[in-house]
Amino acid sequence: MNAHEIDYRILGEEMQFVEIELDPNEGVIAEAGSFMMMDDGIKMETIFGDGSAKDKGFMGKVFGAGKRLLTGESLFMTAFYNIGVGKRQVNFASPYPGKIIPIDLTRFGNKFICQKDAFLCAAKGVSIGIEFSRKLGRGLFGGEGFIMQKLEGDGMAFVHAGGTTATRELAPGEKLKIDTGCIIGFDHTIHYDIEFVGGIKNTLFGGEGLFFATLTGPGTVFVQSLPFSRLAKRVWAAAPRGGGKNKGEGSILGGLGDLLDGDNRF
Repeated sequence: MNAHEIDYRILGEEMQFVEIELDPNEGVIAEAGSFMMMDDGIKMETIFGDGSAKDKGFMGKVFGAGKRLLTGESLFMTAFYNIGVGKRQVNFASPYPGKIIPIDLTRFGNKFICQKDAFLCAAKGVSIGIEFSRKLGRGLFGGEGFIMQKLEGDGMAFVHAGGTTATRELAPGEKLKIDTGCIIGFDHTIHYDIEFVGGIKNTLFGGEGLFFATLTGPGTVFVQSLPFSRLAKRVWAAAPRGGGKNKGEGSILGGLGDLLDGDNRF
């Protein structure tokens, strides 16, 4: 086994965190900003790339880190090592309400494809790279689903999803149509493509976007009910304007009440 063999517990309901237990000399890697707390005896180190065995030599590390730039992530990751003599714990928290999903990569043929912002942490030795789409249409219209991350190795990885999560087992040839943002991840055996919704009314008035993803089995698909992009859009739309005051919220007049408010100026 190349990756470190770690134990874990997932705690909480809506705002979960994962507790990783490390034996002496074991380590875990995580995205910057996901750290919550750790025991004394844990050493924290900023590393270039993911620190996996694939990043051999300086140019290998540069290439690995450069791939992360394409997914919008930082050039650096954070590694945590147990340098003590007994078991130590380190915890990583969810960035927003949802669920933390443990992924045993050995159950997925040592490779799992996930949304570019889904990865939370993984056992030291797991490689975090990018999965490029081979079709131009996916690149132009895939949205959140265009450039995805691939997690490779034989250890445990943890991804985060928004809202309620579910899994679908697709038989060979079985197809699932899904909003690109609602994908958490899937088996590397799943064929992924982008499909045009079609229809003038759907295009102009549907409100669901022009394209959705089609996933064709065989394999397992993980889905989420509340992508972060959708949550951010709703929060932005509901945010008060003009100095943080919104007297119309909850009233019958709503936004019209703001226009009639004498304090509003144009």
